[in-house]
Amino acid sequence: MALQSGHHSRYELKYHFVWCPKYWRMVLKGPRAKYLAKLIYEVAERYDFEVVELAVMPDHVHMFVSASPEMSPARIIQVVKSITARRMFSRFPGIKKMVWGGALWVRGYFVMSSGTGTTDEMIQQYIKDQRQPMSANDQPNLFGS
Repeated sequence: MALQSGHHSRYELKYHFVWCPKYWRMVLKGPRAKYLAKLIYEVAERYDFEVVELAVMPDHVHMFVSASPEMSPARIIQVVKSITARRMFSRFPGIKKMVWGGALWVRGYFVMSSGTGTTDEMIQQYIKDQRQPMSANDQPNLFGS
């Protein structure tokens, strides 16, 4: 376990996030997927958290991050989703028509910390495995419904 240091703390906090475009539209392909990944790394650098693993799928995103206690999971996903949505709409205006309006992302998201029944390695391997092509029958049900 590699602890990190803050001004007055020692910590190891990692979170696995999953979120989707509105209506699970398949809009994150090709140049849009590459640009989104680049944006996520830029946001992480700007807001001082580390992207440990990232997979941009056509209809959802997996992001595994390490962050200080000052950055709550809610704050991380808020800045990532808001900044990436604005920049994606600016760079690829046609996406607005694909998601029927002003929001790129669904309101909700999935978040799980490592150590709650899973290890960092398990989460990283799961995200790496997501990059492999899947048939429609193999798609995971991320939100339990």
